[in-house]
Amino acid sequence: MIPDIDSQIGILVYSANFDGIGGKIRDSPEDFEVSEIISAKSLKVISNDNGYAVYKLRKKRIDTNHALSDLFRKRGIRLKSLGLKDASAVTEQYVCSGNKGRAIDDYSSEKYSVRKIGYVKKPLTKKDMIGNHFKIKITNCSDGLSDFTEYEKILNFYGYQRFGSKRAVTHLIGKAILQKNFKKAVDLILCFTSNHDSEENNEIREKLQDKENYAKYFDLVPKQMDIERMVLKEMIATDDYSKAIRSIPLSLRRFYIQAYQSFIFNKSLSLAFEDGENLFEAQQGDVCFDFNGIIGKYVKGMDQNLALPFVGYSYYKKTRFDYQISKVLDQEEITPKDFYIKEMQEVSSEGGFRQAAIQVSDYSSHDNTVEFSLSRGSFATILLREIMKPKDPILAGF
Repeated sequence: MIPDIDSQIGILVYSANFDGIGGKIRDSPEDFEVSEIISAKSLKVISNDNGYAVYKLRKKRIDTNHALSDLFRKRGIRLKSLGLKDASAVTEQYVCSGNKGRAIDDYSSEKYSVRKIGYVKKPLTKKDMIGNHFKIKITNCSDGLSDFTEYEKILNFYGYQRFGSKRAVTHLIGKAILQKNFKKAVDLILCFTSNHDSEENNEIREKLQDKENYAKYFDLVPKQMDIERMVLKEMIATDDYSKAIRSIPLSLRRFYIQAYQSFIFNKSLSLAFEDGENLFEAQQGDVCFDFNGIIGKYVKGMDQNLALPFVGYSYYKKTRFDYQISKVLDQEEITPKDFYIKEMQEVSSEGGFRQAAIQVSDYSSHDNTVEFSLSRGSFATILLREIMKPKDPILAGF
C-alpha cells in the first residue's frame, strides 16, 4: 500500500518487488552520511596557486544555507555551495569563494567546519558536482537487507525533501504562484498544517488563518520560521499579497515552482509505469542523456539514459510520455504556458528533462548499513523507500 505522503507528492507506485525491511533512518545524524563527488577534471584543477579559494564544508544538525550564512556573519567571507545538504545528516561538500578576495584559515564551530583545500582559476559551480556517496544505517529493521538486489531498476522520483518533508506544501505554493493566486500562496506558507509538524507550530499556524492576528502573533512565530516571518512582516506593513511573496528570496520562490514541476514529474512517471511503459531502456524516438549528461535523441548502440520531460513553458510534447503528462496537466488544470508568469517573470521556468531511472553505483550492504553513490539530482530516500517500504515515511526518518 502506498503511504498517504507518497500520494500527496505524486509517487503512486513502487519500482521494486522487494517486500521491505521496515525500520528507521536518521536515529542520529551519524547514521546518515553524505559526501559530495566532483568530477576528476574538477579535482585536477584545484591547486595551491592563488585564485578562488575552495573549501570542504563538514556539518551536522544545520543545513548548508544556514551554515554558510553563519560563516559569513562570523568570518565575513561569502561562499557558494555546489549543492544543498539538509540538517539531519553528517555531510561533507565543496564550497567555493565567488571572488579572489582574502581566504580564511580553517574554521570550526559546534555544528560545522570549513577546511581550505586549494584554489581554482574559475569558481566551481553545480556542474562540477557529479553525485553523492551515501552511507546509511537502518535501525529497528528486520533481516534481509542483503536480499535487496533491484537497485538498478528504481524510478527517479523526486524525494520528500523537495516538497518540505513533514510539511509537504512547497509544490502547492508553487501551483498557487503559477495561478497568480498570491493570497493562496501566502495562506499556504503561513497556515498549512501537518500531522507530522509540532503541536506548537500547528497552533501558531491556526492562529494565523485570521489576517487580523498577523501583528498580534508575529512575535510568537519561532525564529526558525524565517520565511513565515518575512511574509508576515511584509503583510503587516503593506497588506499586499504579491509584495509578501516577492519578499521571499528569489532562490526559494523559484524552488516553489520547481517543486510543483517535480510533483507533475512524479505523477507522470507513476502513470507511465502503471501503463506498462519501459522506463529502464531507451528506444527509438526517445530523448536521452549521454554519459556526459548531454541531452539528445536516442541513438542505437550508444550508452544513453532515458529522460522524461520536466514541464515548463517550453514543454517538448513529442515523446511517448505526452499521454501521461497531458493527463496530469488536465487533472491539475494547468498548461505549459502557465509556467511563464508575466506578473513575476523572474520565477518563470522553461522546463527541461530528467532521467527516468536512478543511476546507482558502488552499491553494497552489510548488517543493517547500506552504501551507494547516486548521480546529481537523485534522492537517496527514493532508493531507501524501496528497501524499507515504510508505512509512514516521515516517522521512519525520511
